[in-house]
Amino acid sequence: MIEIRAERPGDEAAIRRVNEQAFGAPGEARLVDQLRASRRVVVSLVALRGDDIVGHILFSPVTIAHAPPSLRAVGLAPMCVSPECQHQGIGSLLVHEGLAACQAAGCDAVAVLGHVGFYPRFGFAKASDAGLDNEYGATDAFMVRELREGALAHVSGLVTYAEEFRALDD
Repeated sequence: MIEIRAERPGDEAAIRRVNEQAFGAPGEARLVDQLRASRRVVVSLVALRGDDIVGHILFSPVTIAHAPPSLRAVGLAPMCVSPECQHQGIGSLLVHEGLAACQAAGCDAVAVLGHVGFYPRFGFAKASDAGLDNEYGATDAFMVRELREGALAHVSGLVTYAEEFRALDD
């Protein structure tokens, strides 16, 4: 059985391990550590199988060029599941619970740069259809979902992730 819960102090090493295993490199694990250290984490959830952390999802603030100051948008990144636990619905559970937690935290919209075969099932749609662009040159893979109906009605322009994301390429 899989349990989804908020990240707790002491989970850091296991979250780092899951990210490194899932992505096959330390970049996303470092990103999580840096976002946590700079206090830019809005929602961070883990998936547990027994006492073992086997998945992780994180949401951090993003800005949108032409948006009212009251708009609270977040980016979903990273999301991972241990390789031996993939294709068992754990990622879907993390996304469902993560979106609910973001909504409960007062977030208006979520952006994601991810798999076009995965995220639309959670209500994500091509961000360019909503007048939004990204700093990564992605087209179909850059998606957005409103958590509050009409939140993106008068919003447009470049979606910018936290500066910690730019260090991923270093």
